[in-house]
Amino acid sequence: MNIEKFENLKNSVQEIIDLIALKQTKEANNKLLEVSENLDEILDHTDENEELMQISHYQILLNQLYLKINPADEQ
Repeated sequence: MNIEKFENLKNSVQEIIDLIALKQTKEANNKLLEVSENLDEILDHTDENEELMQISHYQILLNQLYLKINPADEQ
């Protein structure tokens, strides 16, 4: 398992959380889209079960962050 790509994801997610805390929702949303695209790219090139589980956790977390940034879309 390539730990570096997940460490980069972790740092990017923390950056999104920090932007949300600073009420910079537009920047947080842009970063969220960027991280989502990176996660999709990792998913496309992964076949190990352990990595797929990690990706799943990040997908859930990114979805929760999306709902936090865009509460009007929560239905």
